[in-house]
Amino acid sequence: MTHRPLIAIPARFSATTSALRYAAEVNARALIEAVWRAGGEPATLHPHAPGGTCDPAGVAARLSRFDGLLLPGGGDLAPRRYGAVEAHEAVYDVDDEQDAFDLEAARQALALRLPLLAVCRGLQVVNTVRGGTLHQDMGGPGRDHRHVRHPVRPAPGSALAAVMESDKAEVSCYHHQHVDRLGDGLVVTARAADGTVEALEAPGATGWFLAVQWHPEDTAHEDAAQQRLFDAFVRAAAEGH
Repeated sequence: MTHRPLIAIPARFSATTSALRYAAEVNARALIEAVWRAGGEPATLHPHAPGGTCDPAGVAARLSRFDGLLLPGGGDLAPRRYGAVEAHEAVYDVDDEQDAFDLEAARQALALRLPLLAVCRGLQVVNTVRGGTLHQDMGGPGRDHRHVRHPVRPAPGSALAAVMESDKAEVSCYHHQHVDRLGDGLVVTARAADGTVEALEAPGATGWFLAVQWHPEDTAHEDAAQQRLFDAFVRAAAEGH
């Protein structure tokens, strides 16, 4: 690949980083490296949304410079973003600016048919944008999916199965929330053994899109099936130019 497609990855706010001394905007190194191995040029995108609001035209203009959007994991979405009246006590790391930007970026990427790979929180963002809701907590220790690996089975005939080239995969998870009501136009293409939604697709959409609840970057360096998610995403981004 002579041209590395430019992949936008919204940063995550970090209160402290030892090397930089002050608050920072960061992305997981494993995520960046997975995109790089796939042939992409990862670019951290500043999630600018003062007061928790975004200018849709402004976000669309910013995304138009990129070949693809990767929505990474992160803290919880504010429950009000999907219509909940109260927040569960387990909800953590909510940031209105981060929420506003991610939601608008997902909305614009879908509208622009920009290749979109959504990971963990990213899947939840897309489901919310499409009018879906989330279970705010999976039930505490032993019932959530924090620091666990478990099998998932991509649905036969799904884009996920084609990309991963497998009917079963071992995935690395870190989340305590999951999809409740499915967003408009989305279909579930993988579940965990406990029924948790693990992957979403949008069959009627014309742009490339996959969303997974797990963190493929955790094991992509040693698991070809996980790396293929990034490979397919970057390939779709390259084909748009």
